[in-house]
Amino acid sequence: MIRALAPLLAMLATPLAAATIDIAPGPDAEEQLQEALILAEPGDEIVLAPGTYTIANQLSLAVDDVTLRGAGMDASILSFKGQTGGSEGLLVTGNGAILQDFAVEDTSGDGIKSKGVDGIAMIRVRAEWTGGPKPENGAYGLYPVQSKNVLIDGAVAIGASDAGIYVGQSEHIIVRNSRAEFNVAGLEIENSFHADVHNNHLENNTGGILIFDLPDLPQQGGHHVRVFDNISTGNNTDNFAPPGNIVGIVPAGTGMLIMANSDVEVFGNRFENNKTVNLIFGSYVEETDDPIYNKHPRRVHIHHNSFGFGGQDPDDSEFGNVLRDVLGTPVPNIVFDGVMPLGRYLTLGIPRDERHSIHDNEHGGQPEYANADFIGYFGLTLLHRVTRSLKEHQADLQPLPAARVTIRGQDVTGVAF
Repeated sequence: MIRALAPLLAMLATPLAAATIDIAPGPDAEEQLQEALILAEPGDEIVLAPGTYTIANQLSLAVDDVTLRGAGMDASILSFKGQTGGSEGLLVTGNGAILQDFAVEDTSGDGIKSKGVDGIAMIRVRAEWTGGPKPENGAYGLYPVQSKNVLIDGAVAIGASDAGIYVGQSEHIIVRNSRAEFNVAGLEIENSFHADVHNNHLENNTGGILIFDLPDLPQQGGHHVRVFDNISTGNNTDNFAPPGNIVGIVPAGTGMLIMANSDVEVFGNRFENNKTVNLIFGSYVEETDDPIYNKHPRRVHIHHNSFGFGGQDPDDSEFGNVLRDVLGTPVPNIVFDGVMPLGRYLTLGIPRDERHSIHDNEHGGQPEYANADFIGYFGLTLLHRVTRSLKEHQADLQPLPAARVTIRGQDVTGVAF
């Protein structure tokens, strides 16, 4: 047992001079906690006793290598109901932060956000809006952005009006063993490099898993994302994103949506009971003036997944109704939107070095695949043709390398917390 815990103990080891700062619920708890976060030294550990803490203002951690630890995600609860100050619950800008075993509830904006950090671990933390899915809820539950060396492990996110677990414009990422439900997007990786998403459970969201690359952002060209051994089931909650939000396009009943990323490998997952479509991949179709943005997916590799019942009743939304009209029901388990530049569409198709591969999936007797040819459907009606053969996606794609994450100088990739 001691040997098995050695990597974790090494990572959490602190200098001899490090302090342990204990915080307990009470009328002065918010002031004491924020003071501890400000005055902490690298290596210090702030410990939250069990109980509910009433927090009125955003909390911030800017010191490197500080641990904030509670007694459990259902035991130490930071309640922001009625929050009056700040746009997040907890904002982390210090490198090497370890957040574990506590919850943030009912923040006015995002739950826990890290920005511009090298090293952030969110371990068994929960972000939740307790009133259920509502557009007034904060956008993101767990929200590392513009960061690197990101670990989210054993977390829970409920009720976000954008994404429950979101990692954006970041690199070297692992999201594992976590659960997201009743969010618009359960789990989203956006404009990010070298990410592993595995052993997560996505249920009762609008869309289970989103892998996006979007224009007009400082980091673009999302690539090398592995999504494996997850369960995405019953993601049929009505889309409650506020107007103008990009995830507002996601129809209720989407198991997984891949948009514009390159080098995405999807394997060993279970998709079922997603009423619109179990898995769809394709291009960003909105207008953009971004001169460097590539709106088309490249080298998507979908293999050895298991598909159950799905696509039986597409959502009554623009996207859902188009899928119903073009493909009928049940919508095939895997859908390619067929959108590509006009020259490629009319002549040679996808260049050889950008082609996709789909093989060795289990479909449970349902239709396997369709190229919906949206470019023909929306723009070249006389040429529109749905194809259902996987022969168009037989590129020889090799497995992607595993993502690696280092926090406080320790490789935490294989550490069991």
